[in-house]
Amino acid sequence: MPAVRKRGVEGMPYIGSSAGAIVACPTLKTTKDMPVVEPSSFEALGLVDFQISPHYLDPDPASTHMGETQEERIQQFLEENEQTVVGLREGSFLRIERGSIVLKGSGGARIFRRCEAPIEVKPGAELRELLSAPSQGRRP
Repeated sequence: MPAVRKRGVEGMPYIGSSAGAIVACPTLKTTKDMPVVEPSSFEALGLVDFQISPHYLDPDPASTHMGETQEERIQQFLEENEQTVVGLREGSFLRIERGSIVLKGSGGARIFRRCEAPIEVKPGAELRELLSAPSQGRRP
C-alpha cells in the first residue's frame, strides 16, 4: 500500500474498478464484502478524500426483499463517519485529474453526506465542489 500510495501522490495514474475504486479512498469501510479474516487496517490509499460505493443500486419501492438497501448501508456508515460517499451506479466512473473530478459514463451517481438528503448527479457533472465544499446542514 505505501508504494502504490507514493506513486499515486507523485502523479502515476491510478485506475480502480469495483473494490479497486474503494482502495483509492481513505478507508475500506464502504466495501459490501463480509470479511472472513480481520484486515490489519481499514486504512486505504487515501488518493481521494471521499468514499466510493461502487455498483450502487437505487432502492426499489416495489421490492419484497426484507434486507437492507445499499442506501441504508451508506446511511449507517455516515452515522459513524464524516467522509462524503459517492454511490456510483453501473456504467459510471470518476475521472480525476488536475484538480477536477468529473462523473463520466452513463449511470449517474448519488452523493451522500452525513445529516443531509442525497444529491443526484448526472454524467458530465463536475463534482469537486460537491465533494469538498462545507455544507450548511452538516453537524460540526
